[in-house]
Amino acid sequence: MTFDFAQLLIDAEIFKMVLHTVNWFDVNEKTLCVDLIKEIGVGGEFVSHAHTTSNYKSIQSNSNLIDRRARDAWAADGGKDMTTAAYEKALNILETHEPTPLDADAAKFIDDTVSKAAAK
Repeated sequence: MTFDFAQLLIDAEIFKMVLHTVNWFDVNEKTLCVDLIKEIGVGGEFVSHAHTTSNYKSIQSNSNLIDRRARDAWAADGGKDMTTAAYEKALNILETHEPTPLDADAAKFIDDTVSKAAAK
């Protein structure tokens, strides 16, 4: 049996983005910027508008593995793809994570359950 911790991190990242997309914001006149669309018009440029610049970060999903910087900045910083970033993060977690110990009652319950199951 094999398991890829980096793939688990990538899958979790994708799952987080899907959840964000499904639940990202209320759909109403304000969030859809109906007044702004009427003001600028179809085919107009919205990216530099104050509403866009003040709201895009709260609407865009945040990723720990996807680098959204401009390509030049990304390349200058090593140009790591998502897989490389996931492997580095997985290794860091495996090397540095300190799990919170179970409380004594929970540990005893687990030990008792395993002992009972082994005795059968």
